[in-house]
Amino acid sequence: MIIDSFDDKSEAIINPKKGNNRIIVDACIITFSYIVEKYVLEKYDCKKIGEFKFVTGFTPIYQIIFNNKKFAFYKTYVGAPSCTGSIEDATAILNTNKFIVFGGAGCLNKEITHGKIMIPNKAYRDEGTSYHYIKPQDYIEIKNANVVEQFMKTENLPYVVGRTWTTDSFYRETKNNFEKRKKEGCISVEMECSAIQAISDFRGLEFYTFFSSGDLLDAPKWDERHVEGEYKGTQHDSRYFDIAIKLADYVTN
Repeated sequence: MIIDSFDDKSEAIINPKKGNNRIIVDACIITFSYIVEKYVLEKYDCKKIGEFKFVTGFTPIYQIIFNNKKFAFYKTYVGAPSCTGSIEDATAILNTNKFIVFGGAGCLNKEITHGKIMIPNKAYRDEGTSYHYIKPQDYIEIKNANVVEQFMKTENLPYVVGRTWTTDSFYRETKNNFEKRKKEGCISVEMECSAIQAISDFRGLEFYTFFSSGDLLDAPKWDERHVEGEYKGTQHDSRYFDIAIKLADYVTN
């Protein structure tokens, strides 16, 4: 069974190869949005410093100078296996232990999340990746949630803290499972958070994250809550990168 997959008694057959020439950066910022990537390349002075060589093609890694600090930036794929795999590969290219990951998440509680940034403090492990990195348990603690919350306070940004539901299968977010997770205090649903925290705990990384409030599940009928080409308030909203890079600056002070 998947919950029996964690093995801390033997070595992995394949591991990230960390050479002596890893590029030193203060932190790495990761987005899922091609719109945000385009915005960053247009607004910031980006220098390509590396790339991932995936079967699907090449993914560039950029460097941005912000407040005299060096931050890496790249666009990852959606889903726990792809996203955590890119972080594993990033540790072989970049010399940093700080990763800021931001994106959109479905809303499970419209009463408390409307118009606010969502900060997960625990993640329900409804995905397979995390079970290869830590022992089985229903929830994993998002260890730096308090740091992200303190940052939001200093920036005077509206936010809400709560649990998130990380799933591998967004087409199987059934009504019954939605009700269970909401009852347990989940305010969001997404596809990566629990796995990223698991890999961070296993590899000794510091993971900082926040979500924009995307589609609404807490309604009689699923509500996408935006139309094609409308990005404000969605995961494609460029303002969230501006928040992310300030968060990167905050956690590296």
